Amino acid sequence: MKSDVRLDGSQGEGGGQILRSALALSMMTGRGFEMDRIRAGRSKPGLMRQHLAAVRMAVEVSGATVEGMEIGSTWLRFAPGSIRRGDYQCAVGTAGSTVLIIQTVLLPMVYAGGGSSLSVEGGTHNPLAPSGDFLERSYVAQLARMGSSTSISIVRRGFYPAGGGRIEVCIPEKEWRMGGGYELVERGGLKSRRAVAILNNLPDHIGHRELKAVQDRLHFPDEEIMMDSAPGGPGPGNVLYVEYEYENVTEIFTGYGAHGMPAERLAAKVCQEVERYHKSAAPVGDHLADQLLLPMAMSGGGAMRCTALTPHFLSQVQVIQQFMDIQITTEREDRLSWLVRVH
Repeated sequence: MKSDVRLDGSQGEGGGQILRSALALSMMTGRGFEMDRIRAGRSKPGLMRQHLAAVRMAVEVSGATVEGMEIGSTWLRFAPGSIRRGDYQCAVGTAGSTVLIIQTVLLPMVYAGGGSSLSVEGGTHNPLAPSGDFLERSYVAQLARMGSSTSISIVRRGFYPAGGGRIEVCIPEKEWRMGGGYELVERGGLKSRRAVAILNNLPDHIGHRELKAVQDRLHFPDEEIMMDSAPGGPGPGNVLYVEYEYENVTEIFTGYGAHGMPAERLAAKVCQEVERYHKSAAPVGDHLADQLLLPMAMSGGGAMRCTALTPHFLSQVQVIQQFMDIQITTEREDRLSWLVRVH
């Protein structure tokens, strides 16, 4: 039996992703871990409510034993049991990210053979986390290419700081295809693109101005822009995203409105991300790259071409290699293209 893993929570970007990845890897590999200096790189170190929710979900899903699970704790010991199929529910509280909770337990639940569901309430659109739209349309599509039949739906959007959203996950009973061979090195042909302005309890003119700015800069015709005013949680919220769906990948570029930020400035920030992505031929953008490393490692390896190696990506590499006997190599091809191999 392999020994427990000792982790320094201050390594890499020093945030909560190290903990979430460690929880997922521990559940899937069966190796316990001890982590100190949790979130040492943040202004308020230690476990916050959102991180405790992730740990509690991991305990519920895997029957783990845990020490140090309290607000402000900078130390945690986690010993997983067996992953248990079931129908799970979690309320993060206020605008704590539902997406980050889902990413903690989703792969272990898939890895166990599916037959489970998960409903998480809280924030679905938080500036400090991937959006629910990214999870639903970009990340899950890549899990499907690895053999997962997971489906995700945003039942109700929840914006920072009020929250009140809900995301539901369905994982049908099916063995996850193993053996490697996953490859994402080319985008393939463009299938569709669109720009979407999401508003909740805010006047429509904000979204119209954002979309007009996108049209002017990226030359989107009217049929490729849309307003989304579907009912959300209790607070005001504004999100603008631009989506490009290619044959092999869907990339989403997201911006969050804030008090005092003109609609045109928000649109300019999103457009700048889009333009940077299209200066490269790499299919995998900055944020999707670090999210794909863990499923690639658990599915047996593969290769992807991405636009950058972010601090989150480098932290993910360190954590994975501490739990698994696996190599992750990177080769810089040009300024906006890296070839990543997992083997």
